[in-house]
Amino acid sequence: MTRIRIENVVASTSLGDELDLHSVAVALNGAEYEPEQFPGVIYRLKEPRTAVLLFRSGKVVCTGGKSKRQVDESIRVVSEMIRKGGQKVLLHPKIQVQNIVATSDLESEINLTTVAVTLGLDRVEYEPEQFPGLVCRLTEPRVVVLLFGSGKLVCTGARRPSDVSLAVEKIAEELEDSGLLRRGRSRAHAESDRVHRGFQPSAPVRAAPLSNLTTPSESGATALAG
Repeated sequence: MTRIRIENVVASTSLGDELDLHSVAVALNGAEYEPEQFPGVIYRLKEPRTAVLLFRSGKVVCTGGKSKRQVDESIRVVSEMIRKGGQKVLLHPKIQVQNIVATSDLESEINLTTVAVTLGLDRVEYEPEQFPGLVCRLTEPRVVVLLFGSGKLVCTGARRPSDVSLAVEKIAEELEDSGLLRRGRSRAHAESDRVHRGFQPSAPVRAAPLSNLTTPSESGATALAG
């Protein structure tokens, strides 16, 4: 089974009907609160390494976690600190995952132009002069997969880790069935063959920073200030 690594879990919740952000900023030692630049309080935890955004409406967004457990722990810690500061907040808020960003490696180089034609132009976007990866949108599960010529991929938009696993397996199986992916053939062997044919090894493809990979669900979560 293809190895999958979760890079970021974005989740949201509500701690109550309204928060006094000035008091929150005082209760959360080291928090960032500059209302003229951003309408919420930003608090960065060292363990787990996450960031929690709190808004006057009571809405909260947690980002940077590697798992739902880390998200739950982060919100619990922040809630306790706010409660100790004198504000009433919900003891057991309902936390909903809005987006999971994960990476994986198909362990085989792939020809993105051929992949675009094979998967169908109605499902993919591929403009190499603007972005080095191919964007593939799946309907089940409802996620977006970014494929790179190196065989590496990024999955975003999932709500559960199982959605990521299913998406990666679906993409891998479809490429294998079309003869575009040979997992048993190492990247080193493929590179060696290219050198023997008179080509130089290709330069590694660099993906866009994961922090830039936002989806409608993630954008909606971070727009909770309204």
